[in-house]
Amino acid sequence: MPRAKSGPPVMGDIDAQTASRLLGASSDIALVLDTDGKILDVVAQTKELADEVVRKWRGRLWAQTVTPESREKVEALLEEARQAAEAARWRQVTHPVPEGEGIPVLYSAIRVSDEGPGGGRIIAFGRDLRAMVALQRGLVEAQQAMEQDYWRFREAETRYRHLFETANDALLIVDGAALKILEANPAARTLCAGSRSKLVGSQLATLIDPTHGERLQNLLAAARSVGRHEPLRTRLAGEAQEVVLSASVFRQEQSAFLMVRLAPVSSDSGGPGMPGKSRSAAAAHGSTSDGGWEAILRAFVNSAPDGLVFCEPTGKIIAANPAFLALAQLGTEEQARSQPLDRWVGRTGVELGVLIGNLRQRGSIGLFTTTLRGEYGAQTDVEISGAALSLGDSTLLAFAVRNVARRLGTTGGEPAAGVPMPRSVSELTELVGRTPLKEIVSETTDLIEQLCIETALQMTQDNRASAATLLGLSRQSLYVKLRRFGLGNLGPGDDERG
Repeated sequence: MPRAKSGPPVMGDIDAQTASRLLGASSDIALVLDTDGKILDVVAQTKELADEVVRKWRGRLWAQTVTPESREKVEALLEEARQAAEAARWRQVTHPVPEGEGIPVLYSAIRVSDEGPGGGRIIAFGRDLRAMVALQRGLVEAQQAMEQDYWRFREAETRYRHLFETANDALLIVDGAALKILEANPAARTLCAGSRSKLVGSQLATLIDPTHGERLQNLLAAARSVGRHEPLRTRLAGEAQEVVLSASVFRQEQSAFLMVRLAPVSSDSGGPGMPGKSRSAAAAHGSTSDGGWEAILRAFVNSAPDGLVFCEPTGKIIAANPAFLALAQLGTEEQARSQPLDRWVGRTGVELGVLIGNLRQRGSIGLFTTTLRGEYGAQTDVEISGAALSLGDSTLLAFAVRNVARRLGTTGGEPAAGVPMPRSVSELTELVGRTPLKEIVSETTDLIEQLCIETALQMTQDNRASAATLLGLSRQSLYVKLRRFGLGNLGPGDDERG
């Protein structure tokens, strides 16, 4: 930019304090240098950048305060400033710190004076890039997590496909609602003397002798409702071949599917409905009494790796398994009984109410991300799945609590750098259309307010003045809310008036 040929200097009447304030307002960090690159003064906007490490830069060469790979960039910036280049370039350099990965800063340098000791002054304006680097790191980590999930899915699909295609048993995958055949393995196509295109898309009932159609419907209804049924011995349509048909139910998202097994009946089979098994095995299969199932269920609850909790409709704990007691740092189950679940689960007292509200509306809920607080202060990122169980006239709430700290990359209950907040707000949107707006607002105002404040503090690197601007609050109002929610590590000496 051409300079004026006459007139008083533009900055001539500005005192040192005002000049320092201008430098701080125009950049995150500003370095006042002589033409040799020696740092004469440092002006930083935030306390974090103006700490003891940065203050030690005074009197040192600028190139000595950056990493070795950044020194060439510093020399290039100084050379352009000495030559008074009209278009000053921006270059990213990194300042090492005793702990951490260093402070990335985007600098541009200009020469502001040709007079004075050493031949003038150079000012380097810097923009702190740590927030951008954190966002980039979070994006890379999210992409890597997606890649890992994708390859795990592909590996699981490959294993399933290999087992399905090489199994000796004739297997069919059937739509649980329409009863259409979706998949048929080679053994099924051979047994039914049909091609893949002939079987896939046809009705399951068309494979069976029409006289057994009602028995087939009863079998499938029993499989869908209680999961157990007596195998059906029947014939294939238009053939003399007898088969034993059995079915099991599995679910994907909200849809039910049937795995149907067709076993040819041979002369040495163990009897109707149990081909290839002895009668003693068949008896053992069907002899599990209610007491036996109760013992099996109790053994599973006690040995499950995930925390299992059973509560009253109000959220008070009735029973909890050892895995939950370990997460909550409790010694015995008696310490948890009759206590509210939100004593340990949830970042605020509102989250459990939201979770229970969803259960009442939907009957079940999955992957509700929150935090579990141990009795001795440990915090763990968890995912909660739950179901509302109707037992006669009473209702029981059952929750499964899974530790996801390793998946989210956290240790010791503290989130790793760049890890985003859990998206529990998505659970709130599912109440829309099922619950009046006034009730949603009354239940979730505190939670939404806290999440917004936490997000603003993360986006501004804990700069409370900037966070207040983002939220449209005064600094006094923000300080009041920080104290209310216990955020920001405020001490008794902090000035709430900004």
